[in-house]
Amino acid sequence: MKIAVLSTNTKLYSTKRLVESISQRGHEAVVINHSLCHVLIEEESPVILYKNKLIEGIDAIIPRIGASVTDYGSTVVRQFEMMKVFTTVKSQAILRSRNKLRSLQILSKAGVQIPKTVFANQTKDIDRLIKLVGGPPVIIKLLEGTQGVGVVLAESNKAAKSTIEAFYGLKTNVLVQEYIEESNGADIRAFVVGNKVVAAMKRQGVSGDFRSNLHRGGKAEALILQPHEEKAALQAAKALGVRVAGVDMIQSNRGPMIMEINSSPGLEGIEKITGVNVADLIIGYIEEKIRADEGDTIGV
Repeated sequence: MKIAVLSTNTKLYSTKRLVESISQRGHEAVVINHSLCHVLIEEESPVILYKNKLIEGIDAIIPRIGASVTDYGSTVVRQFEMMKVFTTVKSQAILRSRNKLRSLQILSKAGVQIPKTVFANQTKDIDRLIKLVGGPPVIIKLLEGTQGVGVVLAESNKAAKSTIEAFYGLKTNVLVQEYIEESNGADIRAFVVGNKVVAAMKRQGVSGDFRSNLHRGGKAEALILQPHEEKAALQAAKALGVRVAGVDMIQSNRGPMIMEINSSPGLEGIEKITGVNVADLIIGYIEEKIRADEGDTIGV
């Protein structure tokens, strides 16, 4: 098979690991910078051009779409879908996962437990928003943001109002979310491939920072999930249609609460902390799905 990794940087750990695993399993690996692709739309003939050359012969793609190019990257993935190329994450799933409000709405409808969250369009009744999630401290989040950027803990009513007003002043809408104190600045990253949680780690934020992201100096340790935690991770990934996902959750007195589903989860932290060859499992998942699709075709 010829498998393409959609990535803007060939030097990234995740990109390199995927290329290595593709080659080690006997396939041809290519890296395509999706931001440089041209999408040609015409009747019954979807085409993608890369560096002025027609992209042909791709059997599967692994989208590694950065937050800064979500819309365009999703458009390129959608074009591959129209060309009948298998993708580990579909374009619609990428868009759903990147919009925090939309993803929480979908998770809520699917019965997945999430922190109480409120959203309003530039309202003046900020006190009401804060009360709806149980009062301070509260978490304030931009609708789009990654690696802990655009996430603020407001420990008092005054701080919350000031922060929300500041975001509104920038014409930016935010989510206001209840703060789960018992999580103690820690969360769990469960890595889902297909219908399995293949690896998990517990991340702890640095002292004084409630965010646990490794990019922000957090520490991590390998973790074996409890059955109810694994079930929550799989349910969340399925609800958003993200079959290769990093599912972030926190432990609460009410059980595991899903915080976010990452459709382009990094491999470096999870592989180094757990020792699991996640990249290889992703390629194995592609092989399994394509064999299944070919079997369905033969059956017809």
